[in-house]
Amino acid sequence: MKTVTSNSTVTVHYKGTLTDGSVFDDSKARGNAIEVTMGTGRVIPGFETALMGMTEGQEKTVTIVAQDAYGTPNPEAFQTVPRNAFPTDFTPTPGETVQGTNANGQPLMARVVSHSDDGITLDFNHPLAGEDLTFDLEVLGITEAEDTGGDETETATTEEE
Repeated sequence: MKTVTSNSTVTVHYKGTLTDGSVFDDSKARGNAIEVTMGTGRVIPGFETALMGMTEGQEKTVTIVAQDAYGTPNPEAFQTVPRNAFPTDFTPTPGETVQGTNANGQPLMARVVSHSDDGITLDFNHPLAGEDLTFDLEVLGITEAEDTGGDETETATTEEE
């Protein structure tokens, strides 16, 4: 029976819930399992840790504390932006997600915290920062990277290729 190791690429279905039971993501509902290449840092650290040692076909539920998920909210990620940075017809609503670009043209997402006549205070933290996350995991498949002397993280193919 195959077991997840640090050299594995794992195909997994998951459902993520918050402490209040609300679902924030569900790969089965989307009909699309994900592939995780262990050690690449493309998923939150606690997710990789939870997969280690699991076997094909195994299911388990794990709770990942905020520090091992998206971290704790960073107070420096709150910023007040001048009103004139937004369209004139924009009406900010606390809790609303807004999208924009930084000075380099990179896309940014933030949550409106508050607003005044002068500016709009935005939270640039990840929306799940500060949240403990519970995942129902189901390992569908495990492949091991072959030692080719090269970059082992690129040996697996995905369904999209």
